[in-house]
Amino acid sequence: MTQRGKFITVEGTEGVGKTTNLEFIRNWLQQHKVDFISTREPGGTPMAEQLRELLLQPRQEPVDQTAELLMVFAARAQHLNQVIKPALEQGTWVLCDRFTDATYAYQGGGRQMDTALIASLESLVQGELRPDAVILLDVPVEVGLARARDRGDLDRFEQEDVAFFERVRGAYRNRAQGNAHYHLVDASQSLEQVQTDLGAILKQLKEHWGS
Repeated sequence: MTQRGKFITVEGTEGVGKTTNLEFIRNWLQQHKVDFISTREPGGTPMAEQLRELLLQPRQEPVDQTAELLMVFAARAQHLNQVIKPALEQGTWVLCDRFTDATYAYQGGGRQMDTALIASLESLVQGELRPDAVILLDVPVEVGLARARDRGDLDRFEQEDVAFFERVRGAYRNRAQGNAHYHLVDASQSLEQVQTDLGAILKQLKEHWGS
């Protein structure tokens, strides 16, 4: 019987360096002969990527919070059933740029939506499936937003105010507190130190999982 693959997600607010550090993680997994796929949320399938565009595109029409939440989980349902679950069942590890922790952070924290509603959708869409490990890249909000602005045009979420992102960061940190499968990384350090920390986390996880 094939051993189930491991599910690792990488989380963080704007400007934490997810793109750069995901590349480091991918390279590390390749070097250590781990069979994995890399994907992202929202997105990961053609339909889910279309939903991502709808979610991120700046627009004049106010976006209803419930509509936004349902689009996030619609994309997640498609992604899970088309990509994530089949890979895990085949014994392949899945590295995902954001997952449901982002929903608790952005819609629950940032939008101040009822987390019980998010939890009910989480159960409906995911069943018992949860990440085996969550790597949370953390920087002060002002630092992250300055980095995001330097990248160029801002998407619909990146245009939110500082208070929104303070709530997002707070929600992320609250979820990580006291939970052993969360790994908090201070992403305001030098890139070299951040990646040293990531390498240590990955080594620990690989040894713990015995693969």
